[in-house]
Amino acid sequence: MNQRRKLLTALGASLFTTSSFSVNAQVPIAPSGKPWRVGILPGGPLAPRKFQWDAFRARMQELGYIEGKNVQFEFRAPEKEGDPYDTLAAELVRLNVDVIVATAGIAITAANKATQRIPIVMCPSADPVIDGFVTSLRRPGGNLTGVAILPAETTGKRLQLLREMVPKAKRVAFLWSTVGKTQLDAAESAARQLGVQLQSLEVNTANALPGAFEAAIKSNADALMVAQTTFTFGMRKEITAMALKHRLPSIYGLPSNAVEGGLMSYGPDDTEFYRLGAMFVDKIFRGSKPGDLPIQQPTRFELVINLKTARALGIKVPQMVLVQAARVIE
Repeated sequence: MNQRRKLLTALGASLFTTSSFSVNAQVPIAPSGKPWRVGILPGGPLAPRKFQWDAFRARMQELGYIEGKNVQFEFRAPEKEGDPYDTLAAELVRLNVDVIVATAGIAITAANKATQRIPIVMCPSADPVIDGFVTSLRRPGGNLTGVAILPAETTGKRLQLLREMVPKAKRVAFLWSTVGKTQLDAAESAARQLGVQLQSLEVNTANALPGAFEAAIKSNADALMVAQTTFTFGMRKEITAMALKHRLPSIYGLPSNAVEGGLMSYGPDDTEFYRLGAMFVDKIFRGSKPGDLPIQQPTRFELVINLKTARALGIKVPQMVLVQAARVIE
C-alpha cells in the first residue's frame, strides 16, 4: 500500500465514522424549504449502472433521505455513445440542484465546466489529481470532492494474480481505453518485473472490440487483462463473452466483471463508491464545504473468482489463489 492510499485510508477512517451517520440523525432542511435536489450525471447509459445507483439511493435512505419526501433525484444520463455530456450537465445547473453527483472523467469534466457554484461529488473519479480535477486529495478546494479509485495502484497486483492463476502465461493482452493510460503504464512496469510480454490493445468503441480480440489471438496471447475504465465497465458483458469465446483467461478491476463471466477480478466492491458518495452528499447538506472534504478511496479490495468460467476454460484454480479469494462464483 503506497503513501497516497495510506493517507486516503486514514482520512476516510476519521471522516466517515459510523457515529457520524446515524440513521436516526435529523435530516437538515434545504435552504429552499423544499426537498433536497440531487443531480446525477452517470458516466454512461444508466442501465448497466443501475445496481450501483440503487446502492447510492439505498444509502441515502439509510441516512434519512426519503425520496419524494425530503429528497428528489434528477438523473441525466446519456442514452447512447456520443451523447453530449455538456448538455446534460447544463440541464442540471438550470434545475438549480443542490449537488451534482458525477461518475467518471467525462461526466466530472462536464459538470465542472458547467458550474463552479454547485457542489460536485465525484463518484468515483479514477485519479482526480492526475485528471486535473483537484490539486490535492487532502484538501481538494473549489466545489469538488468525492471518491477516487486509483486503479493504476492495483494494476500490478492484478497482473500478479493472473500469472498465479495461469502460470504458463508469457504473453498477456492488455485491453484499455484512452483514459486508462496510467493503468497501461503500471501494467507495463509490472510486466517487466514479472517477465511477461504485454500486448497493448487500445479500444474506445464497441465496434473495435472484435478486432482487438482477433489481434490478441493472432499474436498468441495467453491471457487477458482489462483496464478499469468507464468504457470497459459499460461493455463488460461483451468483453467477458468475447474472452470466453476466444478462451482467454481474464482479470478485471471490479467484481461485476467476474459476475458477468470473467475469470477473476481484483479491486473494490462495485457499490462501495456509491455508498461513500451518498455520505459526501449528506456531509455537504449538513454544511460542509466540498473543497474542505478530503477525497476518499474505497478501503476493501477483494479477489473474486468465477469457478464456472474456470471449468469452461479447463483451468484448475491453484490452491494458493483460491485461498486469497473473498468470493467464489460457482
